[in-house]
Amino acid sequence: MTSLDNYGMEVEVVPVQGELNVGPQHPGSGHMRILVKLNGDIVEDCELDVGYVHRAVEKLGENRNYMHLIPLVERPAILDSIHMNMGYVMAVEKILNVDVPERALYLRSFAAEVNRIASHLYGLGILGIFIGHSTAFMWGFGDREVWLQILEALTGARVTNSYIIPGGVRRDLTPSIIEMTKKAIVYMRKKLKDWEKIFLKNPTIMDRLQNVGVMTREQAIEWGAVGPNLRASGVNFDVRKAEPYAAYSKLDFEIPVYKEGDGYARTLVRFEEMEQSMRILEQIIKDIPEGPILADRFLKQIPPIRMKKWVQGQGRIVLPGYYASFRPPRGEAATRVEASRGELFYYVVSDGSPKPYRLRMITPSYRAIYVFKNLCKGARYADIVSIYGSLDYFPPEADR
Repeated sequence: MTSLDNYGMEVEVVPVQGELNVGPQHPGSGHMRILVKLNGDIVEDCELDVGYVHRAVEKLGENRNYMHLIPLVERPAILDSIHMNMGYVMAVEKILNVDVPERALYLRSFAAEVNRIASHLYGLGILGIFIGHSTAFMWGFGDREVWLQILEALTGARVTNSYIIPGGVRRDLTPSIIEMTKKAIVYMRKKLKDWEKIFLKNPTIMDRLQNVGVMTREQAIEWGAVGPNLRASGVNFDVRKAEPYAAYSKLDFEIPVYKEGDGYARTLVRFEEMEQSMRILEQIIKDIPEGPILADRFLKQIPPIRMKKWVQGQGRIVLPGYYASFRPPRGEAATRVEASRGELFYYVVSDGSPKPYRLRMITPSYRAIYVFKNLCKGARYADIVSIYGSLDYFPPEADR
């Protein structure tokens, strides 16, 4: 390979070959060490060293009772805690053979979609700062705050919400939360137009993401991609449609799908999913049925005085003593939900004791490790951060 020097003379250029260590640092590689082999600025190979924030949730689950595990399973993805919570509780409910009231199912979908919007805004903010767009970083975290306030008002907690419990949910919707949600939807729809102008149609952003990290439909299926990363490669799959849970079978929404498979398509899918989530929230506010928010099996165990004081007065459940150490029958259950980053799978085994015999969780970010590794090969070194940010990888969720 030749090039011209400062005097216009042709000289031979030998590409520098070697290995480079990227990370782990935060923010940046996000607690993941990336070892790349370079030929010039082209990545010939990529090894990912994960596990720096290992949570050990699966092993800890063997020493916690079922209720104490709820805030623990949320910690691998604290910014998507509703989905982490819901998938686990659904598995426990299968073993218990509990029927959840319809209103509680709607409330689960409500909390999940609020959480999805907040999670996507987080991911877009991180993508923005990765590729040098600090406004997107500030907007992402600022707009996310609007939705976190709704979750806080609904669940009583800001980070690990622990909202969904076996048999239902802990708190009901109130008129003030409905009003907050309506205002948030109006605000977000206006803000998404601003996002489109300053971010999506920004020539620099388009250059950094278009035709970068391209994953074909066949590759996405072979590599095990899930969620927005899968749908950006032309695969129309969403657990909410394929195996409806909560109230999704009664809700009308679309699944954004793109065929380009690059970083820009993955970003567009997340943007459009926020609009679909707002559509779902509007339907829930309009159509949510009246009724209890906890299964009769558990409501009957709450003393009448506490029922009157807490359930009717403040719209929240004071858990009966049964939850402290209930013993599900022997059995096993597998569930999956469409978390913000894609399909989240749980497998729970009960041996009849107050603690699970086995807990297994396969998270969307865990599946993204192999995808990221393959997309880096052949890419330019400067595009690693673009690919990384477009996948919306969250390290603690992968490490579990």
